[in-house]
Amino acid sequence: MASRFIYLDHAATTPVDPRVVEAMLPYFEEKFGNPSSIHRAGGEARAAVEKARQTVAELLGAKPSEIIFTSCGTESDNLALRGVAFALKGRGNHIITTPIEHHAIGHTCEQLAKEFGMEITYLPVDSFGLVDPDDVARAITERTVLISIMYANNEVGTIEPIAEIGKIAREKGILFHTDAVQAGGHLPLNVDKLHVDLLSLSGHKFYAPKGVGILYVREGTPLLPIQTGGGQERHLRAGTENVPYIVGLAKALQLAYEEMESEVARLRSLRDRLIQGVLERIPDAQLTGHPTQRLPNNASFVFKGIDGEAILMQLDLAGVAASTGSACSSGESTPSHVLLAMGIDPLLARSSLRLTLGRRNTSEDVEFVLAILPQIVEKLRAISPAYT
Repeated sequence: MASRFIYLDHAATTPVDPRVVEAMLPYFEEKFGNPSSIHRAGGEARAAVEKARQTVAELLGAKPSEIIFTSCGTESDNLALRGVAFALKGRGNHIITTPIEHHAIGHTCEQLAKEFGMEITYLPVDSFGLVDPDDVARAITERTVLISIMYANNEVGTIEPIAEIGKIAREKGILFHTDAVQAGGHLPLNVDKLHVDLLSLSGHKFYAPKGVGILYVREGTPLLPIQTGGGQERHLRAGTENVPYIVGLAKALQLAYEEMESEVARLRSLRDRLIQGVLERIPDAQLTGHPTQRLPNNASFVFKGIDGEAILMQLDLAGVAASTGSACSSGESTPSHVLLAMGIDPLLARSSLRLTLGRRNTSEDVEFVLAILPQIVEKLRAISPAYT
């Protein structure tokens, strides 16, 4: 086993920032009250939750009353889709989305269609994974109640023209949701500039703990709760608030905003070096996703003639953590639905590799990967009957 460890799977999750841990600690033991309790301990907890809500709202250009705390990005996506679909079922039954969405969107749409009679339109994407806003406009019908298109793709990193699509939705009077889970900490999230009505985030993608997320819901947006019980989160998401994690989430998002300009520039430089080196040093390597309109930390590839999971195992033995795509799809035998939608051959799609950088990565990490990855690919191709 390698002595060094290089983590290049930040799209899957990130380590919790020590400054975030420090902000959370008092709310595990010293200020442990239930925010719904009316005594002093409950009041301290409630004040912490509302302060966090205010912080998140300011960073998103929203009102505090428009911020709902959830358990993760998946719950936020589920609440957005089901909440709007059920609230507006008397007006229409049509949702517009894409075939490259995270399964939190894709599988929810499948269930809404199968079990509740919703009609789903899946817009095509080009070879880079980009949606054409004109296709969005053409897909809208009198029965359309929601458009849901991700801000940036979790596998190939392509950034979608969300603001342009949002304008179309606004002009047509259609609610617009974006899964911005991968955008958190990397891209601007001002909800008015993006023209979104609902926006999902997940804390563990930007150095907050796993188990806490955000759903922004524009004031006046019809939304039926899918989790019922107490009156927490404006009666839209029942359940005792996870106070330490909410505090940590707000702190992490604040830090991400404060450091975004310098960190994005640093990550983009490392990403470009990684992409350039892989394409120069490995024959029959192909970049997936848009060459420039992509997340600053995402470098994703396919390699002719080999299996992506075999590359992962060899990288892991060398002390490098990476992935073939979405962490939520690991272990699946079928090729990536994202790559297939982009028109990549199914056999080639099985050779995918996603390298996603983070705060702790250095140029030395990149150079190490560029030194060992060509050797790994060459060795695997030498024993692969698929590579000729």
